[in-house]
Amino acid sequence: MELTTTLSEHVRTRLARAERIAVLTGAGISAESGVPTFRDPDGLWARFRPEELASMEGFLANPERVWQWYQHRRHVLESVQPNPAHRALVQLENLVGEVIIITQNVDRLHQRAGSHRVLELHGNLEDNYCSACGRPYCDDGSADDRLPPRCPSCGGLIRPAVVWFGEPLPADVFAAAERAARRAEVFLVVGTSCQVYPAAALPQIAWECGATIIEINPLPKPIGSIAHAVLPHKAGSALPALVEHIAWLRATGGTEQTTLPQR
Repeated sequence: MELTTTLSEHVRTRLARAERIAVLTGAGISAESGVPTFRDPDGLWARFRPEELASMEGFLANPERVWQWYQHRRHVLESVQPNPAHRALVQLENLVGEVIIITQNVDRLHQRAGSHRVLELHGNLEDNYCSACGRPYCDDGSADDRLPPRCPSCGGLIRPAVVWFGEPLPADVFAAAERAARRAEVFLVVGTSCQVYPAAALPQIAWECGATIIEINPLPKPIGSIAHAVLPHKAGSALPALVEHIAWLRATGGTEQTTLPQR
């Protein structure tokens, strides 16, 4: 596959010199690993409304059903692996002083690939906590797929550590994401529609603070007006090519008009 996007002198210069890069990732990057999007329209759970499976109200109304859905999602993740896009971001850490990944995904594929600085805006599927007292719950592997455990401290129902509909993002995590956006010299937007706020505001914040914005999306629409470069390809091909190009720029100091290398 040849990525024929021509990079402007401004973008090449930033990529060659930037020491602070932030990356916002969404469902598109994980879909290439085989992770279903929020609800597969042909899947087992398609007959339920999202609010029935991903809200406190839905959980309290039918905790068994919600717990079973999340256990199903966890089992799906056991069969998938990070893809070339995840691994490319790990390689980027070896080229740039600071790389911070801000992800809307809950699968922890970035961490499994080896990325060190990951901000999870929507929580993750590995952890759990008590819905009543908020204490973390450590699953020793004995949790029943059918019934949510009870908190050993207060007896409350244990829930997944993901952000549900109607719940705010973790304040400390989003504050760190905003700081990363404001500090970034280059801000990558990868595999996200940028339609869910407040996460969708981060590229705009970065742009207003002077960052160079690069969008990677097969159907680039959301931030096209502020993007300095748009790579209309899947992350699994575009990100490795981009990181390879960054390595070349830094090794050679290349400044002439270039296109991304073939992959």
